[in-house]
This record gives sequence, C-alpha cells and structure tokens, in this order.
Amino acid sequence: MKDSFDYVIVGGGSAGCALANRLSADPGTSVLVVEAGRPDYKWDVFIHMPAALMFPIGSRFYDWRYESEPEPFMDGRRIYHARGKVLGGSSSINGMIFQRGNPLDYEKWARDPGMKRWDYAHCLPYFKRMETCMAGADDYRGGDGPLVLERGPAENPLFGAFFGAVQQAGYPLTKDVNGYQQEGFAPFDRNIKRGRRYSASVAYLRPVLDRPNLTVVTRALATKIRFEGKRAIGLDFTRRGVNRSVRAGEVILCGGSINSPQLLQLSGVGNADELAALGLDVVHGLPGVGENLQDHLEVYLQYASKQPVSITPGLARWRRPIIGFQWLFFRKGLGATNHFEAGGFIRSNDTVKYPNLMFHFLPIAVRYDGSAPSKGHGYQVHIGPMNSDVRGSVKIKSTDPTVHPALRFNYLSTERDRREWIEIIRLARNILNQPAFEPFNAGELSPGSSVESDEEILKWVASDAETALHPSCTAKMGRDEMSVVDPDSMKVHGLEGVRVVDASVMPYVTNGNIYAPTMMIAEKSADLILGNTPLPAQEVKIYRA
Repeated sequence: MKDSFDYVIVGGGSAGCALANRLSADPGTSVLVVEAGRPDYKWDVFIHMPAALMFPIGSRFYDWRYESEPEPFMDGRRIYHARGKVLGGSSSINGMIFQRGNPLDYEKWARDPGMKRWDYAHCLPYFKRMETCMAGADDYRGGDGPLVLERGPAENPLFGAFFGAVQQAGYPLTKDVNGYQQEGFAPFDRNIKRGRRYSASVAYLRPVLDRPNLTVVTRALATKIRFEGKRAIGLDFTRRGVNRSVRAGEVILCGGSINSPQLLQLSGVGNADELAALGLDVVHGLPGVGENLQDHLEVYLQYASKQPVSITPGLARWRRPIIGFQWLFFRKGLGATNHFEAGGFIRSNDTVKYPNLMFHFLPIAVRYDGSAPSKGHGYQVHIGPMNSDVRGSVKIKSTDPTVHPALRFNYLSTERDRREWIEIIRLARNILNQPAFEPFNAGELSPGSSVESDEEILKWVASDAETALHPSCTAKMGRDEMSVVDPDSMKVHGLEGVRVVDASVMPYVTNGNIYAPTMMIAEKSADLILGNTPLPAQEVKIYRA
C-alpha cells in the first residue's frame, strides 16, 4: 500500500462507500478507505439475507455494540446501540427501510444560518441521483441511480387489516412516503434487490473495487488525525496490532455520529477544557463536537392474532434450513424480505405542522433479538416520536481509541417528548382496535391492559423502549457557535484538510430512518469536495397539511 493519498476516507460505511465511488471516478485521484470492521463477504448470509438481520446485530463480528450511559429518565437503563462494523457500515446490518424524511425537514434545516442550500429543492436532485426506484421514477423519485429500491409487497392479510384500520381511524393512505406526500400509510421502500440486501457497499463500493486508484483497507482502526498547525496532513491507524501512518491531501471522516466526533476529540479537536482534562494537546477548540446528539426511541405495541396468518412459524429452528434453501436458490420466501413492508407517518395533533410520529407494521410479534412475548401468532407496530427536542452528547472518556465514548441521549427528559409518547401510544391503540382488525385481534400482549394512565404509559416506555438506531447530529452543519461543519464545503470550522460527511452533520434528525438522508448528504458532499457544479435545485410542490 502507498503511504500517501489525495483523499483518506475514515469509515467504509454508508457515506464512505458513496464517497469512495464518486471521488475515485477520476483516475488521477488516489483514494484510501480505512474501515475498522470486516469485509462484507459475498458468501456472508447474515449480511445479505434480508431476514437474517437479527444475527449481525449484537455480534462482535459485525457490530460496535455500544451502550449509553445510564439514562436518568429511563430507570437508569443503559440502552444498547448497534452500529455496523463492516464494509457498508450500518447499511449492512440495518432493517433496510428507506425513508428520506419529510420535505419540511429540509426546510427546517435551511432556516439555520448558512444552510439555505440544504433545503428540499437543493437536496431532491441528489436523492434522485442515487436512486433506482423500482416502483417508478417521477418528479420526486430517481430511476437510474446506483441504489436499487424495491417496494414492500405487503401481501399478508394482516397488512390489509392495518391499511383498513388506519383509514377507519381517520388517516389517509398515500402513494409514496418518499414522494409528494409523506403523511399517511403505504408500503415502504427497502434497499433490497431480488431478495438480497442492497447495502451501500453493494451499490457503490463493490462495482468500483477494481479501480487502481482506490484502496480499501479493512480491520484498520483509525486512532488519530495528524495535524501541522491547523491543517490535517495524515491519519494514524492500527491494523492487526501494527501501527501505521499515511499522508493525506485531505482526511474525510465518515465514521458516523459516534465514531466521527470520537476521532476528532482523540485528535485534539473539540471542547478545549474537556480535552485538556484528559491530557490531550488541543489542536482546535470547537465546543460543538459531540454535542447535539439526537436519536429516535421506539417501542413495540404487540397484539395476539386469532388466526394463524402471521409469520411466527418462521421463527422455528427447524424451519431455518428450508427458509435458507428457498432464499439461496430462488431468492424467495421468508428470507428474502426484511418484513418491514409497510407503515406510515401521522401528526400527534392538529397543531403540529407535519408528521411527528412514525409507524412500522410487522406481521409478527417479536423483538430485534428474536425474543417474542408469545409462541402463538401475533403482530405489532414499532412506534415513536420523530422530532423530539431531547439532546444528548458523545464524549471520549479516555485517550485510548479502543475505549467507547460516553453516550448520553437523555431520552424522555423533556415535557414535549413525554407528551408525544403518551399521544402516540393512545393513537396506535386506537388504530389497532379498529373493526378492520376484529377478525385477528386476540388482545394486546405488550404493554397490556394494565398500562392505561399517562403515568403508566411513561413508566412502561421508560422500562421497555429501545433505540430505533438513528444517532445523528453530533458534528452539525451550520454557522452558529455550536456548529462543527461548514455547509458549503463540509470542512471542519477553523481547520484545513479535514471534512465530515455522515449522519453527524445533520442539524436535526429527519422524520424517518436516516440511511436515505445520509446517502443524499454523501452524494451532495461529493460535488462540494470535487468542486463540481452542484445539481440545479428542483422546485416541486410540497404537501402541507
């Protein structure tokens, strides 16, 4: 391997794969990707079979396995956080749900100082550039991008009951939650192609691995950005117990909302007093590094089914070889879908301007780890607020890069957040007890009839909720005193030769899963880094309630 590159990308995850593709398109530009995790081997069924997602989550072979600090408003629980430690990053282990967020999310971004070119009109062309939407291209959706998206078939009769129930509860169906109207319920797009996970690595990195100017190094943990004054000149990393250094024209951090601020802090960039207290030499005082942490919390509202129509039998161990055979040779059957095939977005009340609550419907009652409240048939919705005003932080505890930083999310710490949780539980119960579910509804399994009052609901959420795995916003774009990244260049404020491109640069978490906006950020950032003429803004009609 060479010892000098034009671009060194730290992290071969979602954003890193997209940047590696775009930045190495010029054969005269040398690009190195440094990934701490393993390769996403083509034969690895746990990555590439959509229904196998419960296996890599929690495994040290694929997952960073983070835990939060004790959450003061959640009975002191440490909340487990899975993050992909493999090429493709979290796109190689996530639920494969593709949601852009609401167009008004980006109008909110654009209202912050310096962010006017991150409104929906400027972001839409980059969403379209990255997509091949199998349901059809139009003014809102792309048709020839590298990332293939299939729409959930949602054919199980429980999905039919769900769509009927939401209409009976007074909510609309919508054609496409990623199109003109997010508000309502519909089948979901998934990054799946012909029954196989279509991660960022599959879409962007694998097709260009043979480029002679692109080098990808796995199992290599970045330990420090090297600076001369305020200019980044290289990267230190360790691989198989050997310390290595490379020179870089630019270092681009794509490690995500936990790893990127961690590496900045380890390199002497962040809150000066806190870094000095750990004995670090301060390269640049930047108080916003690691602050503004946002996430989505969720619970599972689970019901038993009268009829044997759920996919519960697929959990039986003796069925796994059959499911594997169907998937391996025919790309069909229970293994070929993520099962999150439909859901929707609603407003908690009429004073809210656009949807702030998300629903994922699943024709089985089960948790991410495969545990179930009952061996019988069931169904559930994953639910949670999308625009919480809760804020947390990511801060290193040690100068040792192998020590996980302290993650403080502060879930349920604000009055608004607690109010929205009470609202969504009541609204979800109203949907799941509509007449459309009468042929199936055998009663609520979780939380159950004993949880009814506001206080009981909040107590249950505190004891049972899990992260939806959407950490973001810890190196936010903008021009205020707590901003970290310049929105017109992705450079870290006050430094040269170092940029951040991943979910950490979001100023506010989007309304939905964050994979799609992270990929859009990478696509748009590639043009900013290369000095290309940006894609022209596309003005389209935006649905407003």
